[in-house]
Amino acid sequence: MRPGSGDRGKNPVTQPRTGRARERVLTMHGIGKHFGAVRALVDVDFWVNEGEVVALVGDNGAGKSTLVKILAGVHTPDAGTIEFDGDAVTIPGPAHAQDLGIATVFQDLALCDNLDVVANLWLGRELVEGARLDEVDMEQRTWSLLRELSAKIPSVRIPVAALSGGQRQTVAIARSLVGDPRIVILDEPTAALGVAQTAEVLNLIERLRERGHGVVLVSHNMADVMAVADRVVVLRLGRNNGVYNVADVTSAMLIAAITGATDNAVTRRAAGDADAATRPIAARPRLAADPVGAPEPRVRAPGEAEIITLPGVRRRDRDEGRE
Repeated sequence: MRPGSGDRGKNPVTQPRTGRARERVLTMHGIGKHFGAVRALVDVDFWVNEGEVVALVGDNGAGKSTLVKILAGVHTPDAGTIEFDGDAVTIPGPAHAQDLGIATVFQDLALCDNLDVVANLWLGRELVEGARLDEVDMEQRTWSLLRELSAKIPSVRIPVAALSGGQRQTVAIARSLVGDPRIVILDEPTAALGVAQTAEVLNLIERLRERGHGVVLVSHNMADVMAVADRVVVLRLGRNNGVYNVADVTSAMLIAAITGATDNAVTRRAAGDADAATRPIAARPRLAADPVGAPEPRVRAPGEAEIITLPGVRRRDRDEGRE
């Protein structure tokens, strides 16, 4: 039995770990991986503590996916060491990663749309009573797990295809918890979700932290990272390019570490552009569609460049149409 697993078996909902030191669960040191002449990872260090959300960020090709796949047992490292609960380990395959206590939810979720929530959660690990599936016990355990996660699933007996994007992500995360893992890896969990569904998944990540799981969040969304992460690890061109506590960093600093540039449009906007604040603007006529009491509408002077944003919910037809 893994250290700590007995306690969680007695009480499925682990209390928040505030007020106590977090124990180191996973340590990766000097990890290297190459594919032919391409060096995907070079001397990378990475660690995760219990009850901690660690964001893994970087540009495309930075090595995030390779590092995650090493943890998931898809790839084996060419160099470096991996320690789990202080013991040196190897992860030769996905089954070994699961046995060790590492669960991965990839971006495609790998759900069976034609099966219901219960069948998806227990697929490959079905509970049996004699020669028959124990459908009652599996359904009861499914409801119990979803309640612990404060998940908003209308029924566990409807096909996954009928669920929204956020609900499907919830099912995939819940399935990863069936084996009681120490670490949960989430690969771009909010990439294809709308605003409401993103909030639902971020709340779910908070529940995972409260249960004592170490969470690795792979994301390009700096707002999501700043909202839920405790620590941010930046990869750039296959190497470590900074480790930051979220309380001490800004989005502009993270973007600078990701891109390798400290002077760009984003960092200048974050720092505040005094010239932009005083740039002359001209009024336009008020339109009938303008809200009552809205401030005087203004636009930039002729010849001035501007960026107009049209906010909206991504994939609205998929995510909100099924609510």
